[in-house]
This record gives sequence, C-alpha cells and structure tokens, in this order.
Amino acid sequence: MTPLAENLRGAGLMMAAMAAFVLNDTLMKLVSANLNLFQAVFLRGIGTTLLILAVARWQGVLRFRPARRDQRIMVWRTLGDMGQMICFLTALFHMPIANVSAILQSLPLAMTLAAALFLKEPVGWRRYTAIFAGFVGVLLIVRPGSEGFNVYSLVALTTVIFVVLRDLSTRQLARAVPNIFVTLVTSLAVTTMSGVASVVQGWNSVAQGDLVLLCGAAFFVSFGYMFITMAMRVGEIGFISPFRYTMLVWAILVGLFVFGDVPRPLTLLGAAIIVASGIYTFYRERKVARSLIATTTSPRAGKIT
Repeated sequence: MTPLAENLRGAGLMMAAMAAFVLNDTLMKLVSANLNLFQAVFLRGIGTTLLILAVARWQGVLRFRPARRDQRIMVWRTLGDMGQMICFLTALFHMPIANVSAILQSLPLAMTLAAALFLKEPVGWRRYTAIFAGFVGVLLIVRPGSEGFNVYSLVALTTVIFVVLRDLSTRQLARAVPNIFVTLVTSLAVTTMSGVASVVQGWNSVAQGDLVLLCGAAFFVSFGYMFITMAMRVGEIGFISPFRYTMLVWAILVGLFVFGDVPRPLTLLGAAIIVASGIYTFYRERKVARSLIATTTSPRAGKIT
C-alpha cells in the first residue's frame, strides 16, 4: 500500500472512530439520568466485549500470545484507557457534550508536547508557541474562576493525560500484535474493573429503555475502539491526527439538537483556537519531516542528521 493510500485509510478510520465515539457518548449521557457511572460502563462493557470477542474469534486471534515487551506496553495502554474512560464519562455526565469534546481537541497538542518531553522528539519554538496558544483556548473553554467553572472541567482535562498515555503506548506496539486483540484486552479489563466498582458504588434498577441505549452504546464504542487502534497504526500520525477534530463538529450538533445545549461564544472561540493551533502544529511537523528527509537523502549530505 502506498504512503498516500495508508494516510487516506488512516484518516478515514480516524473520522469513523470519532463519529462512533460521539454516538456512544450521546447514548451514555442519556442513560446517566438513571444509572451510575460504573454500572453503565459495566453493562455497556458486557455487550462491547461480546461483540469484540466474536470478531476476534472470527479473525482467529484468540490464541495469540504477545511478546513480553508488548505485554508490558499493553498494561500501560490499558491503564491509560481505564483512566480516560473514568475521567471522560465523569465529566460527560456533568458537562455539556460539546464542552467536553472541545477540551479533548487539545489532545494532538498534548501528544506533540509529550513526544518532545518523553520521546525526545525535536520541537521548535513555532510548535511550542502553537501548543501554548492551544492551551489558552482550553482555558477559554474551562474559564477557571468564572461562574460556570466546576471541578468536572479539570476532570475533562485529566482525560487528555490518560489518552496521551494510551495513544503513545499504542504506537509502541509491534505490528505483529493484531488490532482486535489489543481492543479485546482493553475491553475485558475495563469491563472487569467497572463491574467490581459498580458493586461498591451501588446498583440501580435498569429499565428496558436504558438497556436498549446501552446496547447501542456498546455497538458504537466497539467500532470506535477498533477504528482508533487501526488509525494509530497506519500512515503518518501528523496527517491522521487532525481528523480527530471532526469529533467537535458532531459533538456540537448532538449537544444542540439532542440536549439543547447552545455553545457559548467563548467556548466556540476556545475551540477554534485549539483547532487552528493543532492544524498549524501538524503543518509544521510535516514540513520539518520533509526537510529532514530531503537533508538525509541529499547527495551533498555527509551524514544522516
């Protein structure tokens, strides 16, 4: 497959994942009126795990045994996914869906910063400036000290940290590890954890309508898990990651037409700043990468730099 074809495939998978996650978020927010957090996640997780298990069996990967290095990476990836799930749904149950999604759009900027700090990837002053501008956009959405500020805004920000851990771990997995296997392990871990926590938190009666919504959420989050894992393992991350921003469009529309949430001007301004900063960051990353390739392949280049 050509690099362009891989990039386009990754972009399509990323957009599909974002649409699936927003639909899942919508259904989970609807059931939050009657069910507590871990109970909802556990019931959704049962359906999600069964769907993923069926696909894994169909692909014949149930007997796959990852190398010890990949096992360690998958532990970190699973912890990241558990943390982001708890933080995100906690924020989602108490905030407008568009606000939570807008805060999450800072993720690509956080990924660039994390790669510079932990993977020692070179980041110039232009990208650092874009990252700073993006986090200013986050502050416009969160608005600490304002009347609308609450602790759940900080919980939504914590989600970004856990997603960075999850996605950086995903990139470190060997290509021999099947996508569906990674997805199944994550789903089993999240479902088991939420099942134990739901017993401690308390159990509410489940109406038939809530079960229907949870089945729908399980369907969409299953495909979201698979698509996001596949997207992070094909093509160039700098090309694919900007397509995360399609989530914001869906979240605003859902918030408006399903929940009647009209985004405030400062929220829209903050979201626009984050998106613009993120797109510029990706543009700079691609430009630097092309310059580096041109330098290393130049006949005049004395050595690889």
